[in-house]
Amino acid sequence: MTTERQSTGLEKAARGIWVIVGFLVAVEFASGILQGYYTPIFSDLADHLGVSDADLNWLEAGQLIVSALCVPPLARLGDLIGHKKVLLLATGITALATWWTVVAPDFGSFLVAWAVQGAYVIWLPLEVAIVHKRTGGDSALTRRAAGVLVGALQLSVIIGAIAAGALVGVLPMTAILAFPAVAVTAVFVVIAVGIEPDSGASGGAFDWLGLTVLTVVLGLVMAGLVGVRVLGAGSLLAWALVGLGLLTLIPFWRIETALEDAGGREPLIDVRLLVSRHQWPIQLTAFLFGMSVLGAQIPLSTFARTDPAETGFGLGADASFVSLLIAEYVIAMAVSAFTLPLWARFLGPVRAQAVACFLVAAGYLMWLPFHDSTGQGLLNMAVVGLGSGALVASLPASAAAAAPSSRTAFATGMTNATKTVGGAIASAVFAIALAADGSISGEAHAPLSGYLTVWAVCGVTACVAGLLLLLPRGTTAAG
Repeated sequence: MTTERQSTGLEKAARGIWVIVGFLVAVEFASGILQGYYTPIFSDLADHLGVSDADLNWLEAGQLIVSALCVPPLARLGDLIGHKKVLLLATGITALATWWTVVAPDFGSFLVAWAVQGAYVIWLPLEVAIVHKRTGGDSALTRRAAGVLVGALQLSVIIGAIAAGALVGVLPMTAILAFPAVAVTAVFVVIAVGIEPDSGASGGAFDWLGLTVLTVVLGLVMAGLVGVRVLGAGSLLAWALVGLGLLTLIPFWRIETALEDAGGREPLIDVRLLVSRHQWPIQLTAFLFGMSVLGAQIPLSTFARTDPAETGFGLGADASFVSLLIAEYVIAMAVSAFTLPLWARFLGPVRAQAVACFLVAAGYLMWLPFHDSTGQGLLNMAVVGLGSGALVASLPASAAAAAPSSRTAFATGMTNATKTVGGAIASAVFAIALAADGSISGEAHAPLSGYLTVWAVCGVTACVAGLLLLLPRGTTAAG
C-alpha cells in the first residue's frame, strides 16, 4: 500500500514538473525570438540607424560582453535568493531593454539597449536550476526537461527568423522591432503567474571584487579594440589599453586564488581548475569556437544582403533568404547534436569533437572561394552547422566529465562564458576588419577584403580548436 502511494506521489510530481516546463517553454520561445529574429534584418537595421554594416558588429560585441559578465552574479544570486526571483529580474531587464531598442533615437542609445538586452542569456541556466530543484535532484528527468527546452529554443529561432523575413518591407522598422519586446513582456507575465516561488540558500556571499576586476579586464580590452577601430591600427593608446587589460589578469588571478585558499567564500572563477591539463584545451576550444558561432552572425547576414550590382560582391539576397539560411543552419545543428552519440561511438568522444571543429573550419574556409551564389552560401553554412551542433552539444559535457564532481556545474558554465567572451572579442575585431575606413561613419557596405578576413579568422580558429582537442591530456572521460 505504501509503495502504491509513493508511486502515485511520484507520478503527480512528474506531472507537476511538466506543467512548469510548459511555462518555461514559453520563456525559451522568447529567447529564440531574440536570437533568430534580428539576423535577417541587420542590413535594414543599419539603414534605420544610419550606420554602416561594419558598425553593427559593435552591437554583438557589446551584448556578448554583458552576457559574459552577468551570468556569474545572476546565477549566484539565484542560489542565494531564489531562482524565480532572479529569472523575473533578468526578464524584466531584458523587456525594458528590448522596448528601449524600439524607441532608441540614435545608434549610441540603441547600442546600450542592445547590450543590456544580453541579460536573457541567464534564462536557460535558471530554468534548468528550477526544474532540478522541483524534481528533487532527479538528473534523468532534468535532462529530459532540458532537452525539451533546448528543442523549443531551436524551433523558435527558426520561427523568429522567418517572421522577421516576412515582415521586413511590409511594416515600418519601429513596428518590426516591437514584436520581440511584446514577446519578452508576455513572458514576464508567464513567469510571474505560472512558476511557483522557490527559496534560496541561507548564507554565502558573492565575489564582487573578482567580478569588478574581471569587468575592468574586459572593459579595457574592448575599449582598446574600439580605439583601434576609431583611431586606426597604428594607435599606441588603443594597443596600450588592450595590453593593460591583459595585464590586469594578474591581480584577478591573485584575488581568485587567495579566496580559494582562504576558504569560506567561493571565487568568481576557479582559475586553477581552468588551467588544469584536462580543462584548458576544452575551455580554449570553447573560446575559439565562440569566435565563429557568435562573432560571425552579423557579417554573414550583411554579406548575404549586399547587392553585387552595387559592390561587385555579395549574394544580393533579401531577408527571406537569410531566414532560410538560418533555418538550414539550425536544422543542421540539430541533426549533428542528435547524432553526436554515433560520432562518439565510432571516433571516440575527443576525436568526434575535433572532427566537428574541422567541419566548422571547412565550412568557413569554403566561403573564401565560394561566395558568389546563394547555393554556395547554403552549402557552406550546412557544413558549418553540422560541426557547430556537435560542439554546442558536447563541450559542456566534456568540461563536466573532466572536472571534479564538486565543480561540474562550474566547468559546464565556463564553456558558455568563454565561448561568449570569444564571440565578443571576435565581433569587435570583425568590426575593425569590415570598416571601409577609420571613422565610425564609414561606407555603408563593408569591403570584400573584410569579409574574407572574417571567414579566414573563423576557419583558422576552428582548425586550431580541433588541433587543441587532439593534444594528449592523459586519461579523461571527456564527452
